Amino acid sequence: MKRKWGMGISIFLAGSLLLTGCSGKPAASGDTSTSPNPNQNANTSKSNGTLNISLDADPPKLDPTISSALVERIVLQSIFDPLVEIDSNGNVVPMLVEKWEISDDNKTYTFHLRQGVKFHDGTDFNAEAVKFNLERNMEKGSLRKGDLAEVSQVTVVDPNTVKLEMSNPFAPILANLAGRAGMIVSPAAVKKYGEEFLNNPVGTGPFVFKERSKGTSVTLEKNPNYWQKGLPKLDKVVYKVINDTNVALMNLKSGQVDLTNKFPYKELENVKNDSNVGAINEPGYAYRGMYLNTKKPPFDKKELRQAVDLLIDREAITKVVLNGAGAPAHSPFAPAHFAYGDSDKAAKPDLEKVKELLKKAGVPDGFSFTLKTDPTPVYQQVGQMIQNMLKPAGIQVNLEKVEFGTLLDQSTKGNFDASVLGWSGSPDPDQQAYDAFVTNGPRNFSQYSNPEVDKLLAEARTEADQAKRKELYDKFMAIINDEIPYVYFYHENIVLGISKSVEGFQFVPDGVIRTVNLSKK
Repeated sequence: MKRKWGMGISIFLAGSLLLTGCSGKPAASGDTSTSPNPNQNANTSKSNGTLNISLDADPPKLDPTISSALVERIVLQSIFDPLVEIDSNGNVVPMLVEKWEISDDNKTYTFHLRQGVKFHDGTDFNAEAVKFNLERNMEKGSLRKGDLAEVSQVTVVDPNTVKLEMSNPFAPILANLAGRAGMIVSPAAVKKYGEEFLNNPVGTGPFVFKERSKGTSVTLEKNPNYWQKGLPKLDKVVYKVINDTNVALMNLKSGQVDLTNKFPYKELENVKNDSNVGAINEPGYAYRGMYLNTKKPPFDKKELRQAVDLLIDREAITKVVLNGAGAPAHSPFAPAHFAYGDSDKAAKPDLEKVKELLKKAGVPDGFSFTLKTDPTPVYQQVGQMIQNMLKPAGIQVNLEKVEFGTLLDQSTKGNFDASVLGWSGSPDPDQQAYDAFVTNGPRNFSQYSNPEVDKLLAEARTEADQAKRKELYDKFMAIINDEIPYVYFYHENIVLGISKSVEGFQFVPDGVIRTVNLSKK
C-alpha cells in the first residue's frame, strides 16, 4: 500500500520535525493554499519594475550542484524551482512535483511532475530532466551528494513520473529536495556550457539570468513563460554586492536597494518607527562559528582545540555583536530542531582549565594561529573579540581578512588554521550535521574523521523514529563537544532590511528571500 501526499507535509511546526515516513497517514498539512499551482496567485496587473536586493558577499557559484553559500542560494531561488518547497510554516509543499507517494517500507518515493513547464532555454521539464539532475547531484564532486546518499536508483516511469528508490529509509529526503539538491537545472544548458554553467545558469524559475558583474551585481529578468500564472510580478531583480551592512542600510534608506539580506544589529531599535524602512528579525536554523584544521598544527592536538573552545564567551559575543538577535550556541542544532538539547549549552570560560590543557599539549606558555574571516564588519568584530578572549592564556590570534569566495575556496582546500564560516540552516538536523562532520563530507573543512561519528550520523538519517534520532544526535554531540573540530559561537536570527514599498514578502526560516510574489508599490 502506498501513502499519497500532495498538499503540505509539516516538517517543522512548533519546534518539532514531523517525519513524512513515520506513520500511515500524513502529518498535519497546514494551510493548503500554500501549495502552488498554475492557476493560483493569478495576477492580471502589469509587472512593476525592478527590485534591488543587497547581498553581503558576492555569490561565486550559480550552480546548485556546487553551491555552498547562502548568498548563492538566495540568487538560485529566483532562477531555479526545486522539486518541493518549504513554506512560511515550515511545511514541505509541492513545487515542480505536484504530488507524491511513499511506499510502506519508506524506501520508494514516486513523484508526479507538474506538466507544461519549460526551462528558460525553451526545453521541456520532464522526468528525464529530473533523472539527469538527481544523478548529476550524486556524482563525485557534487556538494549535494550527501543530500542524496541513500538514493540507489532513479527511474523514469513515464514522461511525468519519476521513482526514487532508497537503499535504506531516508528521513531527510523531502527536506533535502526542497533545497539545492532539488533545484532543477536545464540538462541542455549543462551540456552546452559544461564547467561554465555556474556563470550561465538556466532553470525553470520565475526569473531568467541576464548578466553578472563579478563582485558587483547579478541581474535577472522576468520569465515571461513562468508556469505560475500572473507571476512573477516584477520585471527585473538586481542583486547588488554590498559587504558592509551599514552601507547597505544607507542604500535601503535612500531607495537604492529595496531589500538587504543582512542588517546592522545595532540599528534594529532605530528603524522601529521609521516610515520608510523596517527589519525582519526572526529565529531560524543558522549557526556561526569557526572550523579548526585538524590535519595541521596547532589544531591537530585535541587539547588545543578544547582550550580555544573553553575560552569563548558566547554570551558576550551574542550581546555585543548580535545585539541580542540570536542565542549562544555549542551545537549545530537550533531551538527549532528536535535534536536541540543540552549539547547546545557551553561551559563558562575557564582560564585555569585552559592552562592545564596547554600544559598537557606541551605549550604551557600558549601558541599562535591565523584566523581567517570575510571582510564584513560583523565577522571582523567577531574576530577581534576572539583575539581578545584568547590572549589571557597566551594564545595569539593573527587575523586575516579574506574575500568571501576566496575564503570558501581556501577552506575547502584546507588552506587555513581556523576559518570563520557558518551555515544558513535547514529544517532537518541531518543537513545541519552530516556534511560538516562525516569523513570527507563536502562541508567538512576541518578534515575531521571519526568512524563512530560516521556511524551515528548514518544511523540518524536512516532512522524513522524521531525519539531514536534524537538519541543518536545526542551521542554524536557528546563526541563533537569533546573533540571540537568546530567551535560554535551563536545561532543568529535571520535579520533582513526591507523597504515599506515592498509587498508580498513572506518569511521562511531558512533565510532565503523568495522573489516570486514580491512587488513594489
